[in-house]
Amino acid sequence: MALSKLDSLYMAVISDHSKHPHHRGKLDNVEVLEMHNPTCGDVIKLSISIDEQGKIADIAFDGDGCSISTASASMMTDAVIGKTLDEAQDLANIFSSMIQGHEEKEQESLGEAALLAGVGKFPQRIKCATLSWNALKKAIERHQEQK
Repeated sequence: MALSKLDSLYMAVISDHSKHPHHRGKLDNVEVLEMHNPTCGDVIKLSISIDEQGKIADIAFDGDGCSISTASASMMTDAVIGKTLDEAQDLANIFSSMIQGHEEKEQESLGEAALLAGVGKFPQRIKCATLSWNALKKAIERHQEQK
């Protein structure tokens, strides 16, 4: 019974992020990275503002996606804002490992995004959950190449 209540809580949080995503939109005067999930058609447009100290000063996403994709992007933006690029990269790696079913000690560092661990039980949804995190990795990689 307790597991059922916990699952309901997780679903409520995911549903809330999907219906009322955080940091949705586009930042001005920064490059926008667009990625697609060819399996289901989800699209994310990610824009990141990085300050002089190499921290994510602001982040926003837009696009079209399913509830898992949107919730994951919302949770990802919450988790990485204010983090250094290295810290954000580490969080993206932790998320990728977690979503593939690996138990991660650092999982709690993901904040509410850790609630998406159960998505790993549905292989067809893994790409939905990881789309925004993969876009983050790509954006960090591009920024580091431009330095």
